Amino acid sequence: MKLSVGPLLYYWERSDVFAFYRALAPAPVDSVYLGEVVCSKRRALKQADWAAIASELSAAGKEVIFSTLALMEAESELAALARIVSASVTIEANDMAAVQLAGGRPFVAGPHLNVYNGQTLRLLGALGARRWVAPLELDAAALAELLAERPDGMECEVFAYGRMPLAFSARCFSARVRRQNKDDCSFVCGEDRDGLTVYTREHEPLFALNGVQAQSAQVRNLIDRVNEFESAGVQMLRLSPHSDAAVPFAQVIEAFAHAVRGERAVECPASALPGGYCSGPLLEARR
Repeated sequence: MKLSVGPLLYYWERSDVFAFYRALAPAPVDSVYLGEVVCSKRRALKQADWAAIASELSAAGKEVIFSTLALMEAESELAALARIVSASVTIEANDMAAVQLAGGRPFVAGPHLNVYNGQTLRLLGALGARRWVAPLELDAAALAELLAERPDGMECEVFAYGRMPLAFSARCFSARVRRQNKDDCSFVCGEDRDGLTVYTREHEPLFALNGVQAQSAQVRNLIDRVNEFESAGVQMLRLSPHSDAAVPFAQVIEAFAHAVRGERAVECPASALPGGYCSGPLLEARR
């Protein structure tokens, strides 16, 4: 069983992004996903910056994959996507436009491609997919069916830790809540390093707003199911980044690394984010 660090979903200062990935170089993870998935307006880092980070991580022995936007809305975004595809060894395709531009080269089928049946998996495999990230809403029975139907040699990756990506919108939630226009947003999403928590009228945490993305308020944490996933045939677990204000991310990585190695029973440090931890829907069918 391997570990990956998913793409950074939040808008941080350029120096903070560099510091985060520099700290990942010696971390016990196998793969690191780079790039912007949520909003094309977030340009704190240029393509050359991402290339420099990729070079440092590759030198540390990490597999580096460039993630693509989940919601394509403009010709300029397609042009940027084409540059990423042409410059990257491997991409994570989160939109079928990325699959088409990959042109048969190996890629990772991201969680936003919404793969729910074996026929779709086989189609993506024929187009070059060598790894598939399971949709977060799958239950255990549905995941087992897909694992049985996947093409030979295709790896499965499961989102095992982090606030769960739920939906994307053409509108910017972060800007709207602050009465800003999306086209002149002043990058207010950067004020919420782990998303802006939304509460119910009973003051229970429900969602997190992250620009055009809606996430779960609770943090999915599947560390106690590592052995089950390995037995089921899952090859990789994804840890989605957050700030150290929530809980030091290095401690999360270490906890999962111990669990993967089977060294001892471990738990992640308690999350300081509202809502705490949850298992998410993936394992509900097993209860």
